[in-house]
Amino acid sequence: MTDALSPEAWDAAQAEAFDGAPERVLNQDEIDSLLGFEMNEEDAGERTGVRAIINSALVSYERLPMLEIVFDRLVRLMTTSLRNFTSDNVEVSLDNISSIRFGDYLNSIPMPAILSVFRAEELDNYGLLTVDSNLIYSIVDVLLGGRRGAAAMRIEGRPYTTIERMLVQRLVEVVLADCQAAFEPLTKVTFKLDRLETNPRFAAIGRPANAAILVKLRIDMEDRGGRLELLLPYATLEPIRKMLLQQFMGEKFGRDHIWESHLATELWTTQVEVRAVLEEQQMDLKRVLDLKVGDVLMLGATPDSPVQIRAGLVPLTHGRMGRRNQNIAVRVEAPLTLAARNAIRARGR
Repeated sequence: MTDALSPEAWDAAQAEAFDGAPERVLNQDEIDSLLGFEMNEEDAGERTGVRAIINSALVSYERLPMLEIVFDRLVRLMTTSLRNFTSDNVEVSLDNISSIRFGDYLNSIPMPAILSVFRAEELDNYGLLTVDSNLIYSIVDVLLGGRRGAAAMRIEGRPYTTIERMLVQRLVEVVLADCQAAFEPLTKVTFKLDRLETNPRFAAIGRPANAAILVKLRIDMEDRGGRLELLLPYATLEPIRKMLLQQFMGEKFGRDHIWESHLATELWTTQVEVRAVLEEQQMDLKRVLDLKVGDVLMLGATPDSPVQIRAGLVPLTHGRMGRRNQNIAVRVEAPLTLAARNAIRARGR
């Protein structure tokens, strides 16, 4: 019979057994890969590890096809306006459009940066425009006559000066004007700068759990440039959500005068069948089924009764029945009815 080991003897035996096994320690890259927090990743849409499990519970928000067209238009407008603003060769590119929680975005903003809070007046809500430090120093260098080919000087650890804030404010006003012009074919909306902030806590325009659309833009001025990010909460876009869900709205982004002229010509030459209705009666189905050859239906119309003129089921106008030469004719005695005008307008659209 074997004697039982004491707790101290058991711990010593375990320590002796594991002394020969090599100890496996994870490095920082393996820990980041396991948790799914990679600091150098640009695309926040692909997650791995524990973070992928956490984000799997997030709400999947619907795509807004018309919003992508608006932002493509914004890129084209900004390319032209920033070239005029800086008198330099500026290239604007759209990096990514994604959905993100507002709190997650505030926590991911690389500091230092300038956050511009603007108001969409017709939509009665706010948006956020973030200018990173690289773009700030590049804009200051370009506008104040910095030499080409030399990197913009960056002085870390100090707040932005009044001159730098004013130059960035002018840049933001140019971008907001282009954003307003990009939305104009869809709906009229005025973007007005509310304030500039350097602390994300003071730029809270929504609850941390609220969803928002994040647009990442890249601005390159030869060897200088930086990032500009536009954040629009879903609450801001809710009043025009039905417009943004449309697949295409080409007639409002550009008119085809040749097609309009051709359509008008064809409409004027279109033939419409018109009927003159003397009188209508409602009868029981049983009586209609009992009709035989030779039965007489008495009409209440007289020679002076008005005749209704119809195109299909749409009443057009009314007139009087008469004779012209050897033909039976109807003389129109009233203009087109309101129902006829509405039907013509609806078909014209």
